[in-house]
Amino acid sequence: MKHPRIRFFNPETPDVNQLVLNSRDSICFKHSVNITTMTDKEDVISVDYEIFGRVQGVFFRKYTQAEGKKLGLVGWVQNTEAGTVQGQLQGPSSKVKQMQEWLKTTGSPKSQIVKAEFKNERKIENLGHKNFKIIHP
Repeated sequence: MKHPRIRFFNPETPDVNQLVLNSRDSICFKHSVNITTMTDKEDVISVDYEIFGRVQGVFFRKYTQAEGKKLGLVGWVQNTEAGTVQGQLQGPSSKVKQMQEWLKTTGSPKSQIVKAEFKNERKIENLGHKNFKIIHP
């Protein structure tokens, strides 16, 4: 029996083109120390978000990036002039849902989340980002 073919890539410079199929036709990839498997039963989705409350000046973007990477997601996060944090998440539906819950309830240790809005949720065929980045204005 041949072992599944899995190739890992550097989490600092992930490249979605390095995703490979294993013998069970699942797409596998490694992000940090987390290995996520997407099967044909789980959709890959994209969702935009905006977080309200005390979310600037409390390392919210840094913690959001770290949590996104931990879950194996790609996307971005940035501060807005209105004092909110906004961004986009992409990845397996279950992992995106976990991240949405984290954004609604946890955030960074010193943040105070008043409201989290999510919109434009949609299934996607291909990831639109290579990693999870902080956008600086």
